[in-house]
Amino acid sequence: MQCILNTLILVLALSFSRCSSSEIESYSNQTSLVSRHRREFPFFTIGRIANTQCTGVNGLLGTCQVRGECDANGGIAMGACSSLTNQAVCCVFKATCGGSGSNNVTYFQNSGFPNPYNGGGSCSYTVVPPDNTICQLRIDFGAFTLSQPNADGLCTVDNIQITGGSARVPVICGDNNGQHVYVPFSGTNSIQIRIATTGSVPFNRVWNLQLSLISCSSTFKAPAGCLQYFLGSSGSIQSFNYGQGANAALNAMMMPGTRQMANSNYGICIRKGVGICSVTYKVPTGDPYAFTVSGDAGATTPGTAAAAQRGADCTTDYLIIPNPTGVSTDRFCGLGFTTTTSNTPVFVMYYITNANDATDIGNRGFSLLYTTTACAVGTGK
Repeated sequence: MQCILNTLILVLALSFSRCSSSEIESYSNQTSLVSRHRREFPFFTIGRIANTQCTGVNGLLGTCQVRGECDANGGIAMGACSSLTNQAVCCVFKATCGGSGSNNVTYFQNSGFPNPYNGGGSCSYTVVPPDNTICQLRIDFGAFTLSQPNADGLCTVDNIQITGGSARVPVICGDNNGQHVYVPFSGTNSIQIRIATTGSVPFNRVWNLQLSLISCSSTFKAPAGCLQYFLGSSGSIQSFNYGQGANAALNAMMMPGTRQMANSNYGICIRKGVGICSVTYKVPTGDPYAFTVSGDAGATTPGTAAAAQRGADCTTDYLIIPNPTGVSTDRFCGLGFTTTTSNTPVFVMYYITNANDATDIGNRGFSLLYTTTACAVGTGK
């Protein structure tokens, strides 16, 4: 009996030993497999977070990414952006000459920004849409100061040119802080922003452009034909390089030149909110040069009703406001502007300037305030 009992104990011991060895081997294999997988995939792809827009601690816009992803893409971590993991950071992308990228938001800056750049040459950045779900590029001129145009409004010393999109963007120079443009992508083709400066002309040039990709499904996407798109129910609209200071350049008659850009032809749109039926434009108080689009500001007192021109008188530089109420023409020019209301289904203006501003003396372009108005009760949609 004792012999039989000893034999049973021995058999059980051997079975347990084989089972434990098998479990240990299985666990070892699983650990090895996990280790191999961790080597094959960067750690920041495990448990990805949504790459949504965020605001960094410096106030700049960025993309929410895992820290390793931000580092790998050349971004700068500017604070946390998600409660899911402490590895999620608001990744801000900055670039200077010669760069390219597909980031949601990128800041294209002059070398040494925020210090000015006083040299010459060409500085460009290329925006590459990641796929065909991105329809537009919005460029915000957070800081933008180049030399003034010549007396005829041509940017011959410094300029910015934006090419590659499916719509033309006029050549721009001068003071444009706070301006913006929308550029539609042509399929998945790149858009290039090129800033050219002339080193032989000393000038403290500064630029900091916020480049934002706009989804095709975004409610912030500009309507077709709109170089500029204003989203607020009220605000200010200015032509490029508008300013109260005169252009120091003199024309062929040794008269002060114009600040407005030559060869402009673009649409300016305002978002029409629900229940809104009209928009009213007026000049700000205290600025007689707020509408000096065509004519000689030295020979005629600007800012007066008598200096305002309309209709057939507007053949060179002018503003078109479709279907203005109480007015028989949609063209406005001269050296003054009277308050005008439009109730077109799309709130839009068109700004036209030609290539010859020899007779436009001391002009600044335009600066208008706009206000949208709700529909009368029972008529809004």
